[in-house]
Formats: sequence, structure tokens, C-alpha cells
Amino acid sequence: MDAVGFVGIGNMGAPMVARLRDAGHDPLMFDAAPENLERFSADGARILASSVELGALADIVFVSLPSPEIVREVAFQLAEGGRVRLVVDLSTTGPSMAAQVARDLADKGVGLLDCPVSGGVAGARSGKLALMVGGSKDDLARAQPLLEIFGRIFHVGLVPGMGQMMKVINNLMSASALSVSSEGVTMAVKAGLDPEMVVEVLNAGSGRSSATLDKFPRQILTGSFDAGFSIGLMLKDVRLCLAEAQALGLQLPACEAVAEIWETAARKIGPNEDFTRIVQVAEEAAGIVVRGREGRSRGT
Repeated sequence: MDAVGFVGIGNMGAPMVARLRDAGHDPLMFDAAPENLERFSADGARILASSVELGALADIVFVSLPSPEIVREVAFQLAEGGRVRLVVDLSTTGPSMAAQVARDLADKGVGLLDCPVSGGVAGARSGKLALMVGGSKDDLARAQPLLEIFGRIFHVGLVPGMGQMMKVINNLMSASALSVSSEGVTMAVKAGLDPEMVVEVLNAGSGRSSATLDKFPRQILTGSFDAGFSIGLMLKDVRLCLAEAQALGLQLPACEAVAEIWETAARKIGPNEDFTRIVQVAEEAAGIVVRGREGRSRGT
């Protein structure tokens, strides 16, 4: 049986590691932030001192990391360990970086599965993520029993980068839905409509989206703003999509407009704030707050 490792025990990585452990696996772990490992260390998990050390002891390593540059650096360190034969990248790095990392690893005899995920922290906890896989059938077959613990697998392409292409398009559409829905619902409330009724009507009609079905009811109307994904990370993903469009010789004016909205949110609200707080850009412009009864009682 392959020894399994996991690097990046953050908002997404932690619940995915928990699912591996609940399924009977004992993954080796590393994270640059020691505090992310405390709960697992207390439960007897095997914590290592570096990615290089982990790469010397694991056959398959999952990585869930915040930026393309960090993914490339960690992939190199894992390969330096000498034992790892397959890296499964669950991060969002963009197609170009995935292809580059695949070439780097191939030079060292290591395979890459490009496997970004969608579904957020809730999906990671419940094992209902969508996994967009780019890579060979053989590499997928090796990792599939483990990936199935996380959610539903979509093998979108035979080369690394295709999963990333699918993911950046997915996140562009998610970013668009949330930014436009924020403006639309704010307009409705400014006009005197009840926000909970507005969202209910949208979800019964053609205006529904991931934003109205999930983000508004759970994080915005309640004022919890705890989706577990930051404004800065969403902006990064939209920028990655724009870069890939330009590489394909395409102009995406709607994408460019969405990127400007997220740039404004990062500047006004802060890149580290929860991405559902983008509604506050529209709220500030309208001079109102969009909250349901629960959110109003919280005073958020």
C-alpha cells in the first residue's frame, strides 16, 4: 500500500486530512504554519519537519497550497526527498504553472495529477467536492481510491493543466455570480424589498446561482461571512483566468469587469477577508446593509 502524505493543512487541507484519517489512513503531514498541525499532533498524527523529509517517506503526496509559486517550490522539495512517485495538486495554480510543475517533476521521475477542487470548506468536510483532474489514466488509477474520499472525480483531460483550466473557468463564473448578485440584491434592498424575500424569489426563478443558493443564505444574510475563502484568493483565480484567456488570444470583457470589482474589494475590504464580504462594496455605494433577521440580530 502506498504511503500517503499531505502538505498544506489550511482551511481546505485540514478537513481533507480529517477525511483521510476517518477513512483509516494515517497521512504524513507538513505545514509551514505549526499552529495548523496542533489538532492533528494532539491526535497522534505523524508530523514531519519539512516537505523534503515528507517526500523521503511518502509515495503519494497531496498538496493544498495558496499560490502557484509555493506549489512549484514544494513540488521540487518533495521530489528532492527521493521516494515520492506521484504528487496530487489540489490547489489552484493555473494551467501554465501546472504544465511547468509537471515538466519539473517528470525530470525527476515523479508524476503529477493536476486536481483542483470546488465546493469550499463545507464540501471538504462532507466529502462532496468536485475534483477536476488533469493527468494520465495510470496516475489517476493510483490515486483514485484516495480521491474518492474527497468527492466526485471528473477526469477532464489527459495532461496536467486541463484540470486547472476547468477550475479557473469555474471560479470566474463563481466570482461573477457573487459580484453581480451582491449588486442586484443590494439594489433590491435599496428600493425597499426584503432581502430574505429577494433571495427566495431569485432561487425560485432564473436569477438563481451559487451565490443566491449558498453564499447569501449562509454567509451574507446571516452576517457570518465565514465561507473560508478569501477575497485575495478569489482575485488570484480571476487573474489566472484572464492570463489564460490572453494566452489563448481571447478577450473576455466580462471577466475584466469582474476582475476590477474584485480588485476594488481587495483594496477597500482587504485581501484576507472572507470573499463573501464583497457585498460590502455594493453596500457602501448604496449606503445600506443587506442582512436578514439573523444578521440584523447579530448587528453585523
